[in-house]
Amino acid sequence: MTVRAIVSLGSNLGDRARSLADATAALAALPGTRLVAESEPEETDPVDVPPEFANLKFLNKVAVFETSLGPEEFSVAMHKIEDSLGRVRTVRNGPRTIDIDLVDFGGIEMATPSLTLPHPRARERAFVTEPLARLGVAF
Repeated sequence: MTVRAIVSLGSNLGDRARSLADATAALAALPGTRLVAESEPEETDPVDVPPEFANLKFLNKVAVFETSLGPEEFSVAMHKIEDSLGRVRTVRNGPRTIDIDLVDFGGIEMATPSLTLPHPRARERAFVTEPLARLGVAF
């Protein structure tokens, strides 16, 4: 059985477009996973970042996958992909080569120390809701 996984991807360091493309390809290559739809990347202003990083614009997109993985397994794989693409976590909401957020996973609602579904702030973020609307994807 497969479920629909919606992810939001963003980058504000390095070759932002390459990071988004590489992350999307890596997610699509996960076992039992395939890419169903993706938005075009868009440049956006940063949200909730420390003031010293407010000038580093993001390149964002959303992608929809079908996967047979479980939500935590998918989330762990996302973090490994971030690490492999040079993500460094030193400053909360600081600059990053790649950020992958699991927005929705088959409509599951859950809250663990490592994963909250659906993403608690996704509906407040235009860089998530607008591209999903253009793709005709509701969550």
